[in-house]
Amino acid sequence: IRKSLHLLISLVPLFAATNKELTMLLLASGTLFYAYAEQLRLMGSPVFIISSLTVSASRYRDRGRFVLGPVTLGIGAMLALLLYPAPAAAIAIYALAFGDSVASLMGKLIGGLRIPFTAGKTAAGSLSCFLVVLWVTFRVTGSAELSFVIAITTTLLEVLPSGDLDNLLLPVGTGMVATYLLIIN
Repeated sequence: IRKSLHLLISLVPLFAATNKELTMLLLASGTLFYAYAEQLRLMGSPVFIISSLTVSASRYRDRGRFVLGPVTLGIGAMLALLLYPAPAAAIAIYALAFGDSVASLMGKLIGGLRIPFTAGKTAAGSLSCFLVVLWVTFRVTGSAELSFVIAITTTLLEVLPSGDLDNLLLPVGTGMVATYLLIIN
């Protein structure tokens, strides 16, 4: 459930291409509404649907605490839109939506070799992240070389043991590299 909600952020570039200001407003409003609903949930007044989704999608470590992931996800997408031009922002948001989600899912499904000093991240998850971001970036840029460098960057950012802050780190770092590469090419 958590990762399917995470994937919804992939719609942001489509909406932003139509109306960036409205998309930013929707992201900001949604993030603030979620934060308010989450605070109410913690005070014993759950918000219809939102609180049940939060509880069912939350990790064990988040039980009984403010679930920060949706807030950092919304802010990460807004930062990408604010900081980078359209193609780089889209790549950054797709890396967040698809790369991070697939890394988590494949890491759990396949498991296997754990990468040291990464808080349990797996080689299968990281390889999956790399391949998905490589493909998505190639679909945006048409350049294998740019896609390779951006996919490596995203994978290195994803493997860092950053907890919920990966929702900020990944789009900001990926967008920065994508912007630089798109400018010099």
